[in-house]
Amino acid sequence: MLKRLTIENVALIDRAELEFSDGLNILTGETGAGKSVILDSIDFVLGAKADKGMVRAGEVACSVRAEFTVPETLHALLESYDIEPEETLVISRKLSADGRGSLKINGCTVTAAMLRRVTAQLVDVHGQSEHFFLLKESNQLRLLDSIAGENVASKKARLGELLSERKRILGDLAVLGGDDGARSRRMDILKYQIDEIERAALKDGEEEELRACSLRFRNAERILNGLAAARDFLLADGSGTDAVRGAARSLSSIKAYEPRCEALAERLESALDELSDIADTVESYLDDSDIDEREAERVEARLDEIKGLKKKYGNDIASVTDFLAKAKEEYGLLSDSGARFDSLTKELAALDQTLYLQCRALTEARKKAAEDFTRRVVAELKTLNIPSAKFEVEFDDYGPEDVERANSEGLGGVRFLFSANAGEPLKELGKIISGGEMSRFMLAVKAQLSSAGGIGTYIFDEIDAGIGGKTARVVAEKFVKIARDVQLIAVTHLAQVACFADREFLIEKRELNGKTHTTIRELDEEGRLSELARLIGGESEHVVAHAKELLEEADIYKKSLS
Repeated sequence: MLKRLTIENVALIDRAELEFSDGLNILTGETGAGKSVILDSIDFVLGAKADKGMVRAGEVACSVRAEFTVPETLHALLESYDIEPEETLVISRKLSADGRGSLKINGCTVTAAMLRRVTAQLVDVHGQSEHFFLLKESNQLRLLDSIAGENVASKKARLGELLSERKRILGDLAVLGGDDGARSRRMDILKYQIDEIERAALKDGEEEELRACSLRFRNAERILNGLAAARDFLLADGSGTDAVRGAARSLSSIKAYEPRCEALAERLESALDELSDIADTVESYLDDSDIDEREAERVEARLDEIKGLKKKYGNDIASVTDFLAKAKEEYGLLSDSGARFDSLTKELAALDQTLYLQCRALTEARKKAAEDFTRRVVAELKTLNIPSAKFEVEFDDYGPEDVERANSEGLGGVRFLFSANAGEPLKELGKIISGGEMSRFMLAVKAQLSSAGGIGTYIFDEIDAGIGGKTARVVAEKFVKIARDVQLIAVTHLAQVACFADREFLIEKRELNGKTHTTIRELDEEGRLSELARLIGGESEHVVAHAKELLEEADIYKKSLS
């Protein structure tokens, strides 16, 4: 429900704040006073395309703020946007004169698409706007199912169970590889993969060892040169070993005179032993460094083989091994799956037949509900000054072969078909219905079903255009009945409708200091009486008395519904 609407610098409005009641809210005023500005502001805050021309002349920006009570059905969507559901939902939208704008829900910035998804569950505007809830076929189906009630709900629940079972069977069949041909092809592929991996006889740590060998083979010349150079430094005449040996002898010759040199001489002897061992080891490495070309080729070929397996079956040997285990498991299952496959195929065929019959039962339940619903709506439309109205629900046909397309809504869609004039064929609702007819159509629908589609607020723009007298009274009574269950906001020029308001607002246009301003004020009892008199056509005692009479009759009617 829309609780409060705050408008700033929109068109001729400097600032206006409207607090709506939860029943019937009526907007009245002279033609051109600015009633459309109110509806444009609501459209704007609901997410309609922004037009910078709506910014009041001389101002840098305009803004609209709307406060709603939040239905529980909206909580999941808000949470998906990381918006914490609260008791009050605040939507604010700003637009600057240069076209830049901002959108926020409870202080969180959102996109226009996100905003429209939220507000589509809060408000439905009927009139000259394009925001028609019932023009979408999916919403037509939702409405029809709401009318049908438990009869359809139980059949949809059973349909959901059948669809879940079908999904399970298809999953099991997919694991088994489909039909005999597909299963055989799958087994051939698995056998090839298993044989290829097993022939490779992969070992843990093997790849690392091979890479080390490959690195050594590719750098063999550098290794030989390095070892030879090290040997020469250690063993050639005048080498490091000779230098250490000479230093050791020199220190030993003076240790009798300098005791500290004895320790140094011993350390050099130890170093000489270590150098000799290193030299022997280098020599042995040189003796063993002959390059085996055939071994080098084997190492490279083995690395290529492992690389190919990794490219097909995993990023490393462990992944390839895991793939092998799963392939063997699947191959074993497929090897012994003939009987299981046949059993599941028969089970699927039987289930599809049951599923088809369930879809048919669901369609028949909808048709039964549609027959009564359309009859009652046509009766309502005739009282709303559309005497030649025709309304039907068209159902798509389908057969058993369409079962695979079944979803939680069943099979086959629906379309609302309408004709307002005698001799005109029925056509899809969105293609031929006018704004005024659409408003009255929705009014007829709402008279039959409170809160259709879960929307909490309905707005009607001059639904009473072109009617009067008895029809106007009927429209007003319909408003009152609908407003017992949902909030209704309506623009009217008829006193017969305005007198039934639970809350009434007067929109006026005035000139002040050379500028035109639109103001909005809630009317008290005296103000309502004066406005009703204006709507009737004057302020004479007779007109005022008639206005009082209308208010009294409206009050009596509303009390009769309590």
